[in-house]
Amino acid sequence: MAQIVCISGAGLSAQSGIRTFRDAGGLWEEYDVMEVCSVEGYAANPQKVHAFYDARRKDLRDKHPNAAHEMLARLKRAYPSDVAILTQNVDNLLEKAGCEEVVHLHGTLTHLRCKSCGEVFEIGYASQEGVRCPACQSPSVRHNVVMFGEAAPQYETLYTALEDAKLLVCIGTSGQVINVAWMATQVEDSILNNLDPDPELDSYFAHCFHEPATLAAPKIEAYCKNFLATQGTR
Repeated sequence: MAQIVCISGAGLSAQSGIRTFRDAGGLWEEYDVMEVCSVEGYAANPQKVHAFYDARRKDLRDKHPNAAHEMLARLKRAYPSDVAILTQNVDNLLEKAGCEEVVHLHGTLTHLRCKSCGEVFEIGYASQEGVRCPACQSPSVRHNVVMFGEAAPQYETLYTALEDAKLLVCIGTSGQVINVAWMATQVEDSILNNLDPDPELDSYFAHCFHEPATLAAPKIEAYCKNFLATQGTR
């Protein structure tokens, strides 16, 4: 298993123009989160949820990876067995940067899921209106993003990765959805990169960079390379 586990959140993609939910001017100021991102909201008004994710998909089309995405892609290419890349983000900017084997903890915007047979298939940036499942032809399809009130199957992948990890790198995550503070206590070394200080969260990490992810990226990359040089790659 990988010696370095990298977990990213909304702060990784913010400089690429992907709007966050929680920050000032974020999506939650325009939408009631429980109406568009919860099991209950989907059951009450699936068309509203479909329209919300159609808009997120359309917005993603012209977005490009930034220096932090590219840094993670370089690390993964250089140390494929020693670096695990996991993200809370549902965009595809890590993939656009050339990063392989990205684990999307909360699903992917550019895919749909069939409610009839479970098939997950790519839709790209298009609307899901009128789309049928390519496997069973059912019109009963939905977004491939985990909603509040649903299990997140890929969390098991995260917990398994942590079992052998020695260095945890967290970029652009507040720790409000995934308990990265606890995760930092499970490894030998840890890095946190968030734009603003959070004394409580910061206290769990050995190294903190309070700056945009694009500025922290070279420092994180250098630290990871030095860490693996001392540990020995597999």
